[in-house]
Amino acid sequence: MQSCSLMGQLVLWFNFVAGFAYLIAGVGLWLLRYWAVRLAITIAATTALTFAAFGAHVTLGGAWEQRTLIAMSLRTLVWAGIAMVAWRLLAPRTSEGDTQ
Repeated sequence: MQSCSLMGQLVLWFNFVAGFAYLIAGVGLWLLRYWAVRLAITIAATTALTFAAFGAHVTLGGAWEQRTLIAMSLRTLVWAGIAMVAWRLLAPRTSEGDTQ
């Protein structure tokens, strides 16, 4: 069995824990709850930060696998898209002339 680098372990654990957040966000979005919009934005942001850390690791010559690059790219794009759509559909609206 091949040993995994520290960064590989970080990405693996992040994705494992994030999976639970995906389920919670999915249920919240299905039920049209505003807190799920904030959770989707948080998921997108933390996925992007983890991907950036992975990118720095690769840039510094660390070991990596193409499937990790592809999976993190896909997760980042999907959750950024979900967060943007959820924001547009569920975010509280203010009136055009509202100055508050």
